[in-house]
Amino acid sequence: MNPNKSMTCTSLPRPAWYWLIPLPLLEAALLVSWSSGFVGARFSIDYAPALLVVFWRCVVVTLVLFPFVARSLRRTSPSVLLKNAGIGLLAMAGYLGGITQGIALGVPAGLAALVADLLPMGLALLAAGVLRQRLAWQVWVGLLIGLLGVTLVTQGALAWGNAPLWAYGLPLLGMLSLAVATLWQKHLPAEQSLGLLPNLWLQCCVSGLAFALVEGVHGSLAPLPSTGFALSVLWTAGLSTMGGYGLYWLCLRRATATRVASVLYLSPPITMLWAWAMFNEPLSWQMVVGMAVSGIGIWLVVGTEARQAASSR
Repeated sequence: MNPNKSMTCTSLPRPAWYWLIPLPLLEAALLVSWSSGFVGARFSIDYAPALLVVFWRCVVVTLVLFPFVARSLRRTSPSVLLKNAGIGLLAMAGYLGGITQGIALGVPAGLAALVADLLPMGLALLAAGVLRQRLAWQVWVGLLIGLLGVTLVTQGALAWGNAPLWAYGLPLLGMLSLAVATLWQKHLPAEQSLGLLPNLWLQCCVSGLAFALVEGVHGSLAPLPSTGFALSVLWTAGLSTMGGYGLYWLCLRRATATRVASVLYLSPPITMLWAWAMFNEPLSWQMVVGMAVSGIGIWLVVGTEARQAASSR
């Protein structure tokens, strides 16, 4: 046996564990956990202010993850921590704050959710307009078809509220905040990226501080002594933050930002399935049709990007 050959084989770096899981499986888990955030918000509004729950979910994730990330964070330079903290503020504080504050000011939840679901289009427009990336026309068609499906699904929940006119811009700013954070994270050099858990910890830490400043101005940050509040925090911390955001960044390491965001077009119908199972909210054939239309759009986006990747090899 050639010893040099043995050394070469054994010195090859092992792929990260998430490269061993089929990407569609990760995307399916992302859809379930991401949609759980809207369900958690729907559940929590009966027990506490929305931002108070968001603040405490950040606190819980920060405390739980700290023992697992402390060593990694100590070895990271301040400049890298600062850049990743900026991404976290945009992705979590900007996105969640814009949507929840819009709803708190009177923007109907269905309309706010529809604006949040514009993320794939927001990403594509920013990539094309700011980063000068060229997307195939099939991708644009797929994104528009997916958006049409989302509109069909959510049409029954759409309504105009009595919020101030400027408040309707908050969900849009929240969506654009996540879009900017996604592109920033995707184009961050490898040596400036954090591992999955340190990145999630840092995002929750800085976002928790931001939510503390905002919510602290309006009232107390003390947790409410109720089972409903505790369940709301645990639900959103575990499923929505560690599951939803964790899988979002995980999928982003495996695929393009356009593909990952387009998959989220299926989040509204899955959210409505959650709501039907938990709150007995009605389902309709229009939702099924919308889900099928969104699926066609996603299939077009994924298929086009797969062919482009294969031809570039």
